[in-house]
Amino acid sequence: MALAACFMPLPGLAAELFIAAASDLIYCLDELNAGFAAENPDTRLRVTTGSSGNFAAQIRHGAPFDIFLSADQRYPQALIDSGDAVAGTLTPYAVGRLAIWTRRDDLDVSKGLALLSSPQVRTFAIANPEHAPYGRAARAALEQAGLWQTLAAKRVIGENIAQALQFVQTGNADVGIVALSLAIAPALAGQGRYAILPLNSHPRLDQAAVLTRHAQSNPLALRYLHWLRSANARSILDRNGFLLPAATTP
Repeated sequence: MALAACFMPLPGLAAELFIAAASDLIYCLDELNAGFAAENPDTRLRVTTGSSGNFAAQIRHGAPFDIFLSADQRYPQALIDSGDAVAGTLTPYAVGRLAIWTRRDDLDVSKGLALLSSPQVRTFAIANPEHAPYGRAARAALEQAGLWQTLAAKRVIGENIAQALQFVQTGNADVGIVALSLAIAPALAGQGRYAILPLNSHPRLDQAAVLTRHAQSNPLALRYLHWLRSANARSILDRNGFLLPAATTP
């Protein structure tokens, strides 16, 4: 499907776009969507955040989202394969980074995953590996370090990466393996310290968006995919801790 289309809303009526977005985008979505709205007046964006796997399941069962911003490419590609998303609209938009994050001053995050073995760390939080790409990446990193089984008793599982971070914020976990985009968010300034995990410590978090079957005739949704590939959108994502994928044309 071509991504160029003309869309003219009726005078006085705002066009609505329903977006399902991975939780690692929580703190940069306002800026992203404000940029899109500035170029598309009379647009109302309605955003829900959560785990990518749960959104994929909801979309398969008919949830009326127009755009799906996943924290990986696996879920949107699976929706294309099942006919629940539009072929040719897979849009890589970012590469996520994992970070160790804590609010405790006595913990040295520069030790990376080795910090989790310290007796000072009673619990650490990750997102659920069953349906959250950041949780899957955290599990892979722990397995590669030989810590997944040995530290099982210390693990606290969040529904998504934002909840994993919240566990650390509230003191229900000492450390979190979280999205870098969350750890460096201005909303968390002064609340903790972080260290980025090496890219080779886990499978790459290649993030992608896709147009759902529900929106296959919605030109505004196609415009949003265009926006994600724009210089302005890429600049926003870069500032928020994401790496940028090579330019592609879906």
